[in-house]
Amino acid sequence: MFISRKLIIATKHKKESVIAPILEKELGVRCFTDETFDTDTLGTFTGEIERELDPIATARRKCLLAMELNNCDLGVASEGSFGPHPTLFFASADEEFLIFIDKKNNLEIITRELSMETNFNGSEIENEKDLLEFAESVKFPSHGLILRRSKKDNNDIIKGITKLQDLKKAFHLLYKKFNGVYAETDMRAMYNPSRMAVIENAAKKLVAKVNSCCPQCNIPGFGVTDAKKGLECSLCGLPTNSTLSFIYSCQKCNFTKEEMYPHKKTTEDPMYCDYCNP
Repeated sequence: MFISRKLIIATKHKKESVIAPILEKELGVRCFTDETFDTDTLGTFTGEIERELDPIATARRKCLLAMELNNCDLGVASEGSFGPHPTLFFASADEEFLIFIDKKNNLEIITRELSMETNFNGSEIENEKDLLEFAESVKFPSHGLILRRSKKDNNDIIKGITKLQDLKKAFHLLYKKFNGVYAETDMRAMYNPSRMAVIENAAKKLVAKVNSCCPQCNIPGFGVTDAKKGLECSLCGLPTNSTLSFIYSCQKCNFTKEEMYPHKKTTEDPMYCDYCNP
């Protein structure tokens, strides 16, 4: 269905470096990018342009725009978000969505990768010592930094800093002018190897889902759409909040299949039981 077809990767941040090899190897497509396509028009991490849509809708819009501008009926786009982990509230997380759109066959396949492997952080900087300590804590210089006047000020932003001399120069320039500096991690993929690794994992999950075909109609994208809780406690036998089964469904023919015990265990440890360990 996809062999030798051209596929556009909608990015200006070098994401094709990890996405293209996987798609070309696993799907047989021929990937390309459009350097004139500006994905920042749909939102920037630094806030000059607010992202108006949710991450999936943004990725979809990005993908469709790039496909239309390049007269291509096959495309992939990604969108990332950073902030507190949804369940581990004191940890930061990188949530990446990848969308695969095939207009020729009317397919849309989405995957999500949630990872705590992120250096996402920011700090008010009072002096050069603070600056260097923060830089070291967020893996500078392998990971880029951004300096700005203050956390919520979208003017006077210096991005993509990857050299110590440039970091010091930018700090002194801003501090002399505004008597305050806010440092933050540059979360654009080409300046953030940690994020690039999460995108790569998302791409692997994407091709696995694309290559998973519906048992009934054989259309790609047969994947997990829901999870049922209720795995029994090994001590009292009551249902817990742990996963009992995955529900797979087809977006074309609506065929569904339930996979019991997807995590390869038929009971849960009592420590995760609300009755045994309230």
